[in-house]
Amino acid sequence: MNNDITYKIRPAGRHILTIGRDLIQDNYAAVIELVKNAYDADSPQVDVEFKKIPNLSEYSIVISDHGHGMSRDDIINKWLVPSTEDKIKRGKSPAGRILQGSKGVGRYAASILGNNLHLETVTNKGEKTTVYVEWDKFEVAQYLDDVEIQIKTAEVSEPSGTVLTINGNDEYLKEWDKKRFEALRFELKKLTSPMSSIFNNEDSGDNFRINLRVEGFSGVENVKETIEPFPIYELFDYKISGTIDANGDGVLTYSNQRQRNRPEEKILFNNGANETGCGKLDIDIRVFDREAEAISALSKRGLEKHFDSPFGKLEARQLLNHYNGVGVYRNGFRIRPLGDAGYDWLKLNARRVNNPSMKVGSNQVIGYVQIQSEDESGLIEKSARDGLKENIHFNRLQDITKQVIEKLEIRRFKYRKSAGLSRSTIKVGESLQGLFSSQELIENVKTHLQKDKVNKKTLDKTIEFINQDTQEKNKIVDDIQTLVAIYQVDATLGKIVGVILHEGSKPLSYFSNQLPNLNYWFESYQETSDPIAFEKILRIVNGMVQNADVFVKLFRRLDPLAARRSTVRKPLPLKKTIQGVCSIFEKEMETNNISVEVRGPDDLKYSARIQDIYSIFTNLIDNSIYWIREKNTEIRKIIIEFKMVGSSLRYIDYYDTGPGIVPEDIESEMIFAPGFTNKPDGTGLGLSIAGEAAARNDLRLEVYEADDGAHFRLQPKKDSEK
Repeated sequence: MNNDITYKIRPAGRHILTIGRDLIQDNYAAVIELVKNAYDADSPQVDVEFKKIPNLSEYSIVISDHGHGMSRDDIINKWLVPSTEDKIKRGKSPAGRILQGSKGVGRYAASILGNNLHLETVTNKGEKTTVYVEWDKFEVAQYLDDVEIQIKTAEVSEPSGTVLTINGNDEYLKEWDKKRFEALRFELKKLTSPMSSIFNNEDSGDNFRINLRVEGFSGVENVKETIEPFPIYELFDYKISGTIDANGDGVLTYSNQRQRNRPEEKILFNNGANETGCGKLDIDIRVFDREAEAISALSKRGLEKHFDSPFGKLEARQLLNHYNGVGVYRNGFRIRPLGDAGYDWLKLNARRVNNPSMKVGSNQVIGYVQIQSEDESGLIEKSARDGLKENIHFNRLQDITKQVIEKLEIRRFKYRKSAGLSRSTIKVGESLQGLFSSQELIENVKTHLQKDKVNKKTLDKTIEFINQDTQEKNKIVDDIQTLVAIYQVDATLGKIVGVILHEGSKPLSYFSNQLPNLNYWFESYQETSDPIAFEKILRIVNGMVQNADVFVKLFRRLDPLAARRSTVRKPLPLKKTIQGVCSIFEKEMETNNISVEVRGPDDLKYSARIQDIYSIFTNLIDNSIYWIREKNTEIRKIIIEFKMVGSSLRYIDYYDTGPGIVPEDIESEMIFAPGFTNKPDGTGLGLSIAGEAAARNDLRLEVYEADDGAHFRLQPKKDSEK
C-alpha cells in the first residue's frame, strides 16, 4: 500500500485573529499601526475619530487619510494576504517615504478594536474599492479560505485616500474610558520624535499630521486637536546630541540649561577605531534633575505656559514619571516599547544603583536614537511589534547609546559638584577627627563662667566633665574609623575578586578533572600492581602539588588584606610591601603585556597599616590596567619611584603610560570625589578610598599633570597637617 500523498498547509480561520489580537500589543498599538499605514500611503495627515453612537452601547472608530489609496488588485493580492512582502520589496512609497509597515500584519490590528471593519479606498485614477470584514466569521471558520469577503469596485470622481470604519459593541466600548483616551493621546504624542527632521521636515514639504477627535463618550470630555509632542523636551536641564557614523566617529554637542550663559561644548566621539556595529545613529538625550528645586525650575522655565490649568511641581513630577525613556525611532516613528516609561532597555537604573551621585536613572531621561533600515543597521523589528530582536547589533546599540550618556553624566557631575547641587565631598577621617573637638567649647565656657565670677574649683570641675565626655566620644570615633577602614578594605578586596577567580580557575579545573582519573588509576594499581598505573598516579599527584602551590602563592599575596581588623600602624618595608601589591596583578599584567617597576631602597621603612598601603596601590594599579587595556596604548608601563631626603621618605611617585587624566579634573581634584568615574560601570570610589587610606597613615595622595599617562604622588603630611 502506497501512503505517499502530498498535502497543502491550510491555516485555520482564526489565524487572522491570532495575528491581530495576539501579536499586536494592545489597543493603543493597534491604532498606531493603522496610523502608520496612512503614513505609508503618502497622506499629509491622518484623522482618527472616536464616536459614541447615541442611545446604543456601540461606538465607531474612523481612521481616514488622503493618500494614494489602493486598487482592487492591491486589496486582493496584498491587503488580504497576511505577512505579504510587498512593503519589504518596495522599501519606499511613491513619494519617497520609507515604508513603516514592513511585516504585513498591522492592518489586522483592527480586529482588536471592534467587531467589524468597513474599508473604502480610492486610487488616484478614481477606482473605488469597498471591503466589509466581520471578524467573528474567522473565529468560527475551520479554514482561512472558508471565509468569504465581499469586495465592490466602482469608478468615482472622489479624491484619493482610504477610510477605515471600525464598529465595536459593548464589549469593545467599555475599554474606552477617560483613562484609556488619555493614554491613547499620550501614545500618539510619543509616536513621533519632536526632534527628528525626518518626520516633520518642512523644508522638504513632507509633513505628516495626526488629528484626534473624541466625541460622545460618557465621562470623557470631547477632544478635537492636532497631536503635538509634549513641550517638556525643550525644557531639559542637560542635553547631549549628535550623529555617530557607521565607522564609529561623530561629533556631539553638550548643553546645560541650569547654568546661565554657558556656551555649548563640542565633543569628539570615537569608538576606538571600531565600527558601531549597528549603522549610523542620530542621538538626542535630555536629562532632568529630580530634586524639588529643579522640578520647580522646570515648571517655571516654560512648562506651565502649555497648560490651561495651574501647573506646579507635583504636575511636573508626574509628567516626568509618565513621560520618560529613550525611544528608538526608524524613519521618524518610534519602535514600541522602547521609550515607554519604565521600560529600561539601557539598564540605566542598574548602573545608578552602584553610583547614584553620578549616574542618571531612566526616570530622569527623555530622548531618542534614530536608527537606519534593517539591512543597513542589522536592527530587526520583532513581528509582534514589541521591540527589536536582541542580537549582536542590538547589544552594540545599547553600548554606543550608554557611551554617549556617560559623556553627559561626567559633565553633569562636575557641574553639580561645583554649583553645590550635590552632597559635598566628605573625607570621613578628617570629619570624624573634628567632630568631638572640645577646645573651642572649653574656651567659651571659661569666658562666660569667669564673667559670672564662678569660683575656680567649679570652673575646673566643669572643664573636667567636658574633657571626660570628649574622651568617651572620641573612643566611639576611633571605633567608627576602624569600621570605615574595614569597609574600605572590603571594597579593595572586591576589586581583586576577578583576579582571584581568574588565577584560581586553572588549578581548580585541574583538581576537578584529575580526581576521577586519580581514583581510577589508584583502583587499577590496587588490583594489578601495574607500574604504568603507579606512574600515572605519580604524574597526577605531581600536577596536584604544582597547582596547590598556585593557591598557596595566591593566598600568600592576599594575606595582608585578610587581617583587616588590625588597627596597628607599624614600620613596614615599603618597597617589599608595594611589590606584594603588584604581585596580586601579576598574571593580569602579563596577559595585557604591562610591565611594572618599583624603584627605591630595600631597607626604607614607614609606619603604616599594611591594609591601607594595599588599598592605595590596589586602586591605583587597577585603574592603570583598565585604562591601558581600554585605550590600547602602545607603551605599557607602571613605574613606582621613591624620592628620599637622606634616609627618610620625601614622596612616592606613581606613573603609568595610559591615556592620562583631563587637566580640569586634576585642577578641581574631581577624580577624588566619591562617585566620579570615567569607567562605564565604575563606582567612583577607588581613588576616594585610596585618599582616605593615605590620610589614615599621615600621607597625602595628590595628582599632577603629565605629558604622557597619569601621575600620582604619595607624600608624608607635614606636622601642621597631621
